[in-house]
Amino acid sequence: MKIAVFPGSFDPYTIAHHDLIERALPLFDKIYIAIGVNSSKVGLMDTDSRKEAITALYQEVPQVEVSFYTGLTVDFCRSVGANFILRGIRNGADLDYENIIAQNNLILAPDIETYFLVSRSGKAHISSTIVRDIWKNKGDISHLVPEAILDFIK
Repeated sequence: MKIAVFPGSFDPYTIAHHDLIERALPLFDKIYIAIGVNSSKVGLMDTDSRKEAITALYQEVPQVEVSFYTGLTVDFCRSVGANFILRGIRNGADLDYENIIAQNNLILAPDIETYFLVSRSGKAHISSTIVRDIWKNKGDISHLVPEAILDFIK
């Protein structure tokens, strides 16, 4: 069984995240959307709201499960039996950063492979950080966040 973990803060979960999962569904039997918990970080949505919102978005997709995790991503992968980490790449800077993490994860867990999916045209500009900034400044984020997620933000 091919099991992948898609780790991140997902604060908030964007249409770029959603697109990545939709494209990854044919590649894996199970995908865990793993929300990293950092208690010192204050974001747009609390962790429980993030989990509830993402779970609602995928309620009709049994292949997707939403979980919390702390610590090393490879340790979470082992705990759920995943041999793959799924990451999105928007640009060259993302590739450099994600490659460093992937190389270190391979040292920690040679049996867990990282798969990169390149953002589709028209979505590479979307990041949770930018969405949070637009929201905090009273801008419209409806074109950046799935409607099911937006309902939890409002």
